[in-house]
Amino acid sequence: MHFFLDRFEATVRSRREAPAACDQSLVTTFESFRALACGVGGVLLNTIDAGSRGESEPRASASGAPSTAPLRSRLGKTIAGGADGERHIGILLPTSAAAAVSIFGCWYAGLTPVPLNFMLPPDELKRIVADAGITLIVTIERFAPLAEAAGATPLVLSGKTTLIPGELAAPPADKDQTAVILYTSGTSGDPKGVCLSFDNLVSNALACIEHAGITPDQSFLSVLPQFHSFGFTAMTVTPLLLGATVHYLPRFTPAAILDTVSEKHISVFMGVASMYGVLLGMSAAEPAMFASLRLAVSGGEPLPDSIADGFEQRFGVRIMQGYGLTETSPVATLNTPAANRHGSVGRPLPGVRVWAADEAGRDRPAGQEGELIVAGHCVMKGYHNKPETTAAALLGDGSQDRALRTGDIGRVDADGYVFITGRAKEMMIVAGENVFPGEIERVLATHPAVAEAAVIGVRSERHGERPVAFVVLREAAAVDAAALQTYCRERLAGYKVPREVYFAADFPRAATGKIMKRLLRPPG
Repeated sequence: MHFFLDRFEATVRSRREAPAACDQSLVTTFESFRALACGVGGVLLNTIDAGSRGESEPRASASGAPSTAPLRSRLGKTIAGGADGERHIGILLPTSAAAAVSIFGCWYAGLTPVPLNFMLPPDELKRIVADAGITLIVTIERFAPLAEAAGATPLVLSGKTTLIPGELAAPPADKDQTAVILYTSGTSGDPKGVCLSFDNLVSNALACIEHAGITPDQSFLSVLPQFHSFGFTAMTVTPLLLGATVHYLPRFTPAAILDTVSEKHISVFMGVASMYGVLLGMSAAEPAMFASLRLAVSGGEPLPDSIADGFEQRFGVRIMQGYGLTETSPVATLNTPAANRHGSVGRPLPGVRVWAADEAGRDRPAGQEGELIVAGHCVMKGYHNKPETTAAALLGDGSQDRALRTGDIGRVDADGYVFITGRAKEMMIVAGENVFPGEIERVLATHPAVAEAAVIGVRSERHGERPVAFVVLREAAAVDAAALQTYCRERLAGYKVPREVYFAADFPRAATGKIMKRLLRPPG
């Protein structure tokens, strides 16, 4: 019995010829999606087997395709490389149907996928690859050099050799087995691998379906990367487990979004607030283009009233705010067309509890602020290789009803609607991606002209927040803002580069000498 794939197999049987995952280069039905996933799974097993025998190429059967039948059982512990007896396989692919196939292919092979952020520079990616113990990365030709630079062997997808139909029986897997490791930055910017179980994924998907009233005849559109928790669970696992169609675009291109929503009759779209802001600002956008849209969800960053109200007034579409973290699989709360409260991020999903707690951990009365705690089936197993960090984040005894300290400040009203009012952490959310000031500060501090640096997040209508740097230069040193931005761009992902750099003689400080960041403000 496989806790997840047995459910997916039932969906395949009932939706066999219905369109499943689709993009500009690959269109699948549920039957062909399963066949391709099994084929990729077989190639993975053969590649691992070839490596264990010191061969450079997997063995092929008489038909020319890699032979997979006896491999999974014969390999046994050869494919066990993770802390829980898992073999972790990197997925370095753009948002696509092929990425969805590869993720499911890992599960059919009894392997654990680790989706990787292709926007990261090699040094950052290398740290994640090393932490996860990844030696093999499923990728495309364009990203193969990045996979190699990260210290892993690329397995390049091809319609002739790897992305081919096959047959594998679902291996046994219980509900508590790790299904995926999704990496998110820690408070210091160091990567943290969030381990989600098959129960996390199934429960979160089914709860979203029930809470939002989504049916198999819906069509999803995703531009969220599958290394992102919303792109993974909400826009890949959920529609494919449900039996709905999901269309993928490799990047957020406003014109392509409009065309796809209109031509494919998209009914479910999820994005970050800044995406809706860009669509709202397009002169070519017309209300008729959004006529099929039934559920438009915003998450990952605050949704400004100007965007929410403007979108509804112009297109007749009310955007539903939701809330969650990678550590909550990710969806914890969601407004729906039937139950929407302005300014809130909605009520908890079925099986999920959210409350505000004071500094001592005591529950706060309804309407009073505190740190938000999330409990229920959505809470992660823990962080990969980080038991102390896991213990600090989770409350309880590790039982099924785990509770997560979110680090977010908010309140829960008497009707159960959750309102986010701030973040206890310094983390910024830039266009839906987590960015930590300390990571940028450390890079700036390595510049020979910089004596000290402080980075804050400043509200941005386009990106949610933008990183802004304040710098104190060394005595007699000289450098301009553009040079420091270039220096950061060479060492950080693009979205982490400070949008503005300001120079100061010194920083405001507390009595202890600690920089008082709350007093730092851009001029004007």
